[in-house]
Amino acid sequence: MNPSIAIKTENITKTYRLGSINRGSFQEEVVSSLKKLFGVPLPPVPGGESARGMFKALGGVSFEVEQGEVAGFVGGNGAGKSTMLKILARITEPTSGVARVRGRSGSMLEVGAGFHPEFTGRQNIYMNGTILGMKNREITAKFDEIVAFSGVAKFIDTPVKRYSSGMYVRLAFSVAAHLDAEVLFVDEVLAVGDIEFQAKCLRKMDDVVRDGRTIVFVSHNMESVRRICHKCYWFDKGLIRMAGPAEEVIREYEKGVQ
Repeated sequence: MNPSIAIKTENITKTYRLGSINRGSFQEEVVSSLKKLFGVPLPPVPGGESARGMFKALGGVSFEVEQGEVAGFVGGNGAGKSTMLKILARITEPTSGVARVRGRSGSMLEVGAGFHPEFTGRQNIYMNGTILGMKNREITAKFDEIVAFSGVAKFIDTPVKRYSSGMYVRLAFSVAAHLDAEVLFVDEVLAVGDIEFQAKCLRKMDDVVRDGRTIVFVSHNMESVRRICHKCYWFDKGLIRMAGPAEEVIREYEKGVQ
């Protein structure tokens, strides 16, 4: 992969079987996983996709994001943008295709994603940092800044299962934004919390952008996308309908949904 490219996907597809979570029995699932691991092609589903109620969330998506670039994913509900983000963040695997991410990555995909409910806020900060590949001393150096931004200092030694949803997202966003991830995946978290916190998050995102980090940002708030994104990808029915400078794509997307 070109050293200037932070994210590269090639013909990513993702297919779900409606009403089912696997290919059959536990033994069949293990065999299926091993075949996938060693590159052995899986047999087609008898009767084709329609026989089992298949849904194609992504139909062959390829794109590149350069280092230090902020890319926005826009599109209606079910268009495939969040599925693509979860593939990039290694939360789910594609059905086919390849996704490559260069550098240490961090994710803020939903309220409390990656948090253990029984752990305190303090423990979750260290756990998330460790998952990102950071050393304890690195996390400690950022700890006070993370807690101050989140506004939950009073409850930092309380298990996060007792946090309100607002407290959850404040701490989770603060961890993702302050730890030294080179690539950051953000999905709609700026829409959670009160107006004051949303504005605070946007200001922090501006700082992250100025630091030169690579960001992929999914949102239905076009003003937020306009503010922080350099370019956009318009997802529609599992495909990229348009890609280009943020303002141009947003303008066409807004025309298309009127």
